[in-house]
Amino acid sequence: RRFAGLARVATLSNMPLPAEEGTVTLLTTPLDALHRELGAKMVPFAGYDMPVYYPMGIIKEHLHTREASGLFDVSHMGQIVIEGAGSAAMLETLVPVDVVGLGINRQTYALFTNPGGGVQDDLIITRWDEERFFLVVNAGCKKQDIVHLQSHLQGQQLTVLDQQALLALQGPASRQVMSELCPVAANLVFMQGCPAVIDDVDVYITCSGYTGEDGFEISVPGDHADTLARRLLAMSAVEAIGLGARDSLRLEAGLCLYGHELSPDIDPVQAGLLWSISKSRRADGERPGGFPGADVIFQRMADGAPLRRVGLAVEGRRPMREGQAVMDAEGRQVGAVCSACYGASVGRPIAMAFINRPLGEPGTRLNVDVRGKLVPVTVTRMPFTPQRYYRG
Repeated sequence: RRFAGLARVATLSNMPLPAEEGTVTLLTTPLDALHRELGAKMVPFAGYDMPVYYPMGIIKEHLHTREASGLFDVSHMGQIVIEGAGSAAMLETLVPVDVVGLGINRQTYALFTNPGGGVQDDLIITRWDEERFFLVVNAGCKKQDIVHLQSHLQGQQLTVLDQQALLALQGPASRQVMSELCPVAANLVFMQGCPAVIDDVDVYITCSGYTGEDGFEISVPGDHADTLARRLLAMSAVEAIGLGARDSLRLEAGLCLYGHELSPDIDPVQAGLLWSISKSRRADGERPGGFPGADVIFQRMADGAPLRRVGLAVEGRRPMREGQAVMDAEGRQVGAVCSACYGASVGRPIAMAFINRPLGEPGTRLNVDVRGKLVPVTVTRMPFTPQRYYRG
């Protein structure tokens, strides 16, 4: 899982547990010293020592990102380059998206599927040039993803950019911040990128993120990451934000988290990610199938998955936890919570769950068993708060 364990930290349920001293050796990012200087609460996360929150606290960090601009250290993510003749076609043997037709400096969300139709990881693919692609994969899956990619190379070259850091600048003030930092990047639209230079340092910037807000991700050499982060934090609109608020922001935005809404046993159909299967790769498309589990996924697309990912609006203030049972009016279990948190922007607890497909219509009244107490919930449309990606 992306998080090492689950515990109630503040009002979140998807938070990592502190490791016992001496039990693990954690990796650090190039911003480790800065996190500690800023007073971050550090926790193990996908093998790294990472900031879960700063003195401002999770709720204020969450709200600041929605109102201004938050800076996230996501350097633990895997950054990979695939290049060489046939790279696009090779990647299409692993993911159900249109890589061949992807424009230069354009991005696409993708899924590594498995033979059973489940999801091995989700990732972002950016086309740097005709046969060179930049991939960002999840921290907890990057080792297996690298092996997976290497086993399917057909003469292409794979390079792990393990000396690169990755910073995410998210929120409505981020575009103004970027216009001061790197004007050329301030013109990017959602899922577009460009190479740029900041303070004589080569970087690659994309208009993307994991909060539902307008924002950017900056791939920068690790030995320049601290200087860049400090420059950003010196701007009045920007505050350092930890993993806690990153999780609550993505849940409000209705975005999937690997290990919760995605796993080797969860297919894209039940995860509500039909849009991630490009038209050209579908059964009736120009280049149908060819990716792992295609037949299983096409069958699910035709017949419907037995489970459906839904949003749950929670009555009252009682927080929910992953794994808690969702019950119908007759007291029968009809699903389970996959993610939950306090939605600071909406002012109440929220959750996502997988439930029996017939009960997935918005407005359906259900209950969640929270430690023996049935808490009323209502199936609701997602996102819980509007996504504000900049599309030009």
